Amino acid sequence: MAVILASQSPRRKELLQRIVPEFEVVPADIDEEVRGFITPMDYVLTMATKKAKHIAAKYPNDLVIGCDTIVAVNNEILGKPASRDEAFKMLKKLSGKKHEVYTSVVLLKEDQESSATVPATVEFYQLSDEEINHYLDTEEYADKAGAYGIQGQGALLVKGIHGDYYTIMGLPIAQLSRMIATFK
Repeated sequence: MAVILASQSPRRKELLQRIVPEFEVVPADIDEEVRGFITPMDYVLTMATKKAKHIAAKYPNDLVIGCDTIVAVNNEILGKPASRDEAFKMLKKLSGKKHEVYTSVVLLKEDQESSATVPATVEFYQLSDEEINHYLDTEEYADKAGAYGIQGQGALLVKGIHGDYYTIMGLPIAQLSRMIATFK
C-alpha cells in the first residue's frame, strides 16, 4: 500500500517522515475560500476532507492523507495572509491573547475513512508594532495560517501552549500514527 500526502507543506512532509518512511507528495489544489459562516472546526475538517477526496479519486487503492490547519481567535478564522499588511493585522489581533489552532487529518483508502481534528491553544505575549515588524522581516509568516510558524522565529511570540505542539506545526503525528495503524 502506497501512502500519499495530499499537501505541499514542507513541515508536514518532514513530520510525516517520522512515522512513515516512504510516501509520495501529491498536493491537492482545491478552493479553500470560506463561504458563509462555518465554525473553525467544521471548516478545517471540511478542507482536509476535500483535499483527501480530491487526491483519493486519482489514487483509490492508496492511503491518502489530507490535512488542514487553521488559527481562530474569537471564532474568527485567520487563514494564510495575502500580504505583509494582512499578516501585521493578524499578529496584532493575536497579540496578548489566547487563540485556537486546529489541525484536521483525513485518511482515505478504498472504502475506509478515518478523520480527527486535534485542537491546541496558543497564548501570545503582548507584542509591540516593532516586535511584529521584526518578525515580519523574517518573511516566515508567508503561507502560514495566522501569519506565524511556531517552529521558527514565531516561537518568540508565544507565551505558552496547551495541547499538541505538532497540531500547531500542522500535523498531529501521534494521533496520525494511531489512525494509520488501523489501515491495512
